[in-house]
Amino acid sequence: MRIYADNAATTKMSKAAINAMLPYFDEIYGNPSSLHSDGQRAAEALFGARERIAKCIGCSAKEITFTSGGSEADNQAIVSAARAGERKNKKHIISTAIEHHAVLHTLESLEKQGFEITLLPVSGDGFVTAEQVKAVIRPDTCLVTVMYANNEIGTVQPIEEIGRVCRESGVLFHTDAVQAAGHLKIDVEKQNIDMLSLSAHKFHGPKGIGVLYSKKGIRLENIIYGGGQERGKRAGTENIPAVMGMAAALEDACAKIDENSVKISALRDRLIDGLSKIPHSVLNGSSENRLPGNVNFCFEGIEGESLLLLLDDKGISASSGSACTSGSLDPSHVLLALGRPHEIAHGSLRLSLGDENTADEVDYIIKATAEVVDYLRKMSPVWSDLEAGKRDFIIK
Repeated sequence: MRIYADNAATTKMSKAAINAMLPYFDEIYGNPSSLHSDGQRAAEALFGARERIAKCIGCSAKEITFTSGGSEADNQAIVSAARAGERKNKKHIISTAIEHHAVLHTLESLEKQGFEITLLPVSGDGFVTAEQVKAVIRPDTCLVTVMYANNEIGTVQPIEEIGRVCRESGVLFHTDAVQAAGHLKIDVEKQNIDMLSLSAHKFHGPKGIGVLYSKKGIRLENIIYGGGQERGKRAGTENIPAVMGMAAALEDACAKIDENSVKISALRDRLIDGLSKIPHSVLNGSSENRLPGNVNFCFEGIEGESLLLLLDDKGISASSGSACTSGSLDPSHVLLALGRPHEIAHGSLRLSLGDENTADEVDYIIKATAEVVDYLRKMSPVWSDLEAGKRDFIIK
């Protein structure tokens, strides 16, 4: 038996997405930039998908740019806002300490180019407030970028309130909504969002395709040069099959968003309750304002890598944090930002549930995790010292 509990890393493609893609491999395969009939059939499909995706997030089709995924969309959004600010001698950017590396590494690059970056600290549950943002906005601030929901701990930020502060201050607001799209309701106009990034493979669409929403009037800077695709702002022949799969997957996810949220949240809470019974464990992130499927725990006295390998041996696919940094030996920057010590952050486990998971699977995960944690602790000299009172427990 295999239990997939790593949906924050990627999701299984839905039948709706697969079926939507198939005709565009061998029936409607023209280049949408071509003027002949085959090309124009592809162009019509591309336009239709753009409209369908725009409807899901409350914007105009002309405000949708197709990208290779969330990382590219993040890069283009941030660089575009930075260059716009630079032209007005505004070179200050605000973000948070728990952003995805697609954001943080882009900001590091801009910092080397003379931009000043303010990374806001977060609460112990991983929250940043609109008041925090307002307090650090300056006359030379050109961008605020705050992720919609955290990929590791699932914390959902007060996006509408932060967006309102930015709009009142005349500052562009971008949100990395890669983990939120398809799982939480998004309305870019109501939520005062100027730019938004999403990625199809996080909501049962194909990998390698994403979207950058940019509000009308925002000038996008090219980060890929070539032809005039995507209104001249993203070169390269559009991946029509992937675009069609993404549109179908997002429509399907948004149509089921209420139903799935109720079901998956109940499974999440069942899993949190069960794992909380393991001694000297702690939930990372809010117990309430978090993504429906996200569960993140630290267990004192163990290493996360060993935990993952033994859970995999028991048929459970999980992770210790972001899939993009799973090969790193460094502890999660998100957990460190919450105030977790290095030795605790190393013993983390992220389980991310989806609509195909069941209560029986959750119960098995709880049982297997408890067994593995107990096994690893019995082998650990650190745990022996803790039990003998030679060291003090950090997680009480």
